[in-house]
Amino acid sequence: MIKKFIFLLLFSLAQLLVGQEVTVTGKVVEGDTPIPFANVVLKGTTKGAASDENGDFQLNGLEPGSYVLFVTALGYQPYRQSFSVNDSNVQLRISLQLATEQLNETVVTGTLKAVNRSDSPVPVEVYSPTFLKRNPTPNVFEALQTINGVRPQINCSVCNTGDIHINGLEGPYTLVLIDGMPIVSGLGTVYGLSGIPNSLIDQIEVVKGPASTLYGSEAVGGLINIITKHAIEAPTFFADSFGTGWGEFNLDVGTKFSLGQKTDVLMGVNYFNYDNPIDNNNDNFTDLTLQDRISVFQKWNFKRNNSRLFSVAGRFFYEDRWGGEMQWTPEFRGGDAIYGESIYTRRWEVIGKYQLPFKEHMTLSVSYNDHAQNSVYGDVSYIADQRIGFGQLLWDKTLGKHDLLVGTALRYNYYDDNTPATANTDGNFVDEIWIPSLFVQDEYQLAEKHALLGGVRYDYDQRHGAIFTPRAAYRWKMTDNDIFRLNAGTGFRVVNLFTEDHAALTGSRDVIITEALEPERSFNINLNYLKKIYLDNGTFIGLDASLFYTNFSNQIIPDYDTNVNQIIYDNLDGTSISQGISANLDLVFPNGLKFLLGATFQDVTNTEAGIKQRQILTESFTGTWNVSYTLRDLDLTLDYTGNIYGPMRLPLLGELDPRSEFSPTWSIQNIQFTYKGLENFELYGGVKNLLDWTSNRGNPFIIARANDPFDRNVQFDNQGNVVPTTDNPNALTFDANYVYGPNQGIRGFLGLRYTVF
Repeated sequence: MIKKFIFLLLFSLAQLLVGQEVTVTGKVVEGDTPIPFANVVLKGTTKGAASDENGDFQLNGLEPGSYVLFVTALGYQPYRQSFSVNDSNVQLRISLQLATEQLNETVVTGTLKAVNRSDSPVPVEVYSPTFLKRNPTPNVFEALQTINGVRPQINCSVCNTGDIHINGLEGPYTLVLIDGMPIVSGLGTVYGLSGIPNSLIDQIEVVKGPASTLYGSEAVGGLINIITKHAIEAPTFFADSFGTGWGEFNLDVGTKFSLGQKTDVLMGVNYFNYDNPIDNNNDNFTDLTLQDRISVFQKWNFKRNNSRLFSVAGRFFYEDRWGGEMQWTPEFRGGDAIYGESIYTRRWEVIGKYQLPFKEHMTLSVSYNDHAQNSVYGDVSYIADQRIGFGQLLWDKTLGKHDLLVGTALRYNYYDDNTPATANTDGNFVDEIWIPSLFVQDEYQLAEKHALLGGVRYDYDQRHGAIFTPRAAYRWKMTDNDIFRLNAGTGFRVVNLFTEDHAALTGSRDVIITEALEPERSFNINLNYLKKIYLDNGTFIGLDASLFYTNFSNQIIPDYDTNVNQIIYDNLDGTSISQGISANLDLVFPNGLKFLLGATFQDVTNTEAGIKQRQILTESFTGTWNVSYTLRDLDLTLDYTGNIYGPMRLPLLGELDPRSEFSPTWSIQNIQFTYKGLENFELYGGVKNLLDWTSNRGNPFIIARANDPFDRNVQFDNQGNVVPTTDNPNALTFDANYVYGPNQGIRGFLGLRYTVF
């Protein structure tokens, strides 16, 4: 009897243990972004689930044992993981890799409408937060350095300000948008790209070629649209901090919260500090500008009936930066004892979008920014205030095969400074103008695989009269994986030189404006081919190639050559042409190895009076690469990024200048390791500028007359030309504009990210 009782007891305990059920919970993410509607399946069972809008899933009723988990989601590589279940619940974090970096996303920049990238008649390149993390930078300006055909150009060896070149065209031809609004222009192009918290960026969209039909002035060479996250897609809390061996420190902090049931708020803060003067090239000038910068961003989304849009965003930015002689301190600011370039920048921006409560789809967008700058370049001051207001009303309507977009816009420009830009015979005046616009766009579905887009814009500038900018685009979608696009359009730009050209501010050269400048105009044609290949073994191949041609009339080009003591501005009496070929190759392998390779070959020339020459500071070719490999068993990712630039013509100070007329071929390369094995944490580190490349390599010096920045010992003849002397045998003046690459050499970096969903 006792034996039978013991047997029954042991049998019951065994049945209890075998029958014990376990719950598996998890989250599916890409980087820090939750992935909704991912399919989660256990191999060999009927157990499965789909992730919710926060990326969370749950599998119930599992018995102890070993399992294989499969996770699939549209646009991502399939995921496989083995795990064991004992007698306690299991938590998993599934990190998916994009099947392609930039071929399946929704884009809005090309047509002002949200469409799948493959359906857009205008070629748009898309870059995700994962792309930005492969080479962490303290600002968006530096983050663009590994995008094919896009080059951040440093314009000053002392203060390190810069602009963005697209396909070889100067920075003022690039319009930068935030959430589709032209918020960064003029002074903001030089300084406004710093301080946008990278943690709040959802994606960056790049359009190469004129887009003035939709966006007006300045979108001549292309545009960059920085799209911030929606609160529902952002983590509850996010912090990212890193430092470098040079003493740079960057901190990004972001959070989201709700106010009541109908208001979501997204907030981010960026802080950057560098206060360690370094002079590795021994010219007694700082190699890297010292900076103290803070930026605060906030975005409010309001829930309305019928899911109508209503959002308001704002950003405040302040920066104190200086570069100059190593012994410079703020007491020398604006004086002629010790040379320094000191820039105080205060900027604030407001953006709003509101869908009108009508049956028709009508959206009102507004933006306003105020940029105040107090700068000194040695003993020359530049004090400026720029305000830009922008309002736009869009009507989006579909009629049969016609997809119409009709809009009207009003732009307000205010600019005042202490330079000849706002001076006349009566003294100082404020440059203030209103520019009204009308535009219409129609995308017509010619046939199942053919679409035609046409548009025209009318702007009225009281200084220049009426300006028309038409454009047309044709898309032939042979298959979902083979797409041809042909785009042609025009662009225009009204110029304020002193907000864009650092060389005009340094005081090292006199500025000469030879005539009343007319608006620049451009004509562009672009042929694009997009190809996607999916192999049976899970390998993906993507090709995005373009031929481009842009012809400028009335182009305003600074002339550094006629007189070495002057910068002469006038409209080019001739032609300026930018032409070339560009291609991106995307390779994704099932083992976690991924390549994004890009190359651009271009010829940018100016022809006047029968003389043809290459445009200054424009490379002949560019190459970029992003190589990523994930060791899933170790939760470790390796990223190798870099770029290579061909020779570009540089601004010399005369025939006796000993510096090279052309830059060499040069490359910046970086490597990073990221460990994701700790819940909610990512630890990353690596080396930037592996080759230790700086602009002074191969040159006797970068800054001319660094020992005499106020030109006290420079002699001039009656015509203003420099006279060679024993102290100055090469007939030079102080000049910091001979710069094409970084002065900052190799350095290590280490960072930590913390994310709570």
